[in-house]
Amino acid sequence: MPLNFTKHFVAVPTEFKLRNNTGCSWKVTVKLMNVRVTLDQGWATYAAIHQIKIGYMVTFKLLTPDTLKVIIFNDDGIEVVNKCGKHDEAFAAKE
Repeated sequence: MPLNFTKHFVAVPTEFKLRNNTGCSWKVTVKLMNVRVTLDQGWATYAAIHQIKIGYMVTFKLLTPDTLKVIIFNDDGIEVVNKCGKHDEAFAAKE
C-alpha cells in the first residue's frame, strides 16, 4: 500500500476485509515489509480466485477502517465483475 494511504491510519489493522463489486467479502491479513504495509495471507488466493492477471489494474477504496472495496479492471480497462464463487472458507469474511 502506498505510504500516502497508510499515513491516514492511527494504527493499521492486522486484517482487512476486501469487498468486491458484487458485495462478496474476503479476509486478508496485513504485514509490514520494508516499511510498507502489504496484503499477506489470503491475498494470493483472492487474486487467483478473481483471476487477476499481469496487466490488470486493481483499485482499493477504504470503506471502513478495516474494509476495502476492490475493483478490478482487465488490460483493456474494462471492469471485471466476479460473482461470489467457492473459495477457501478460512478466508471468507463473515458478514
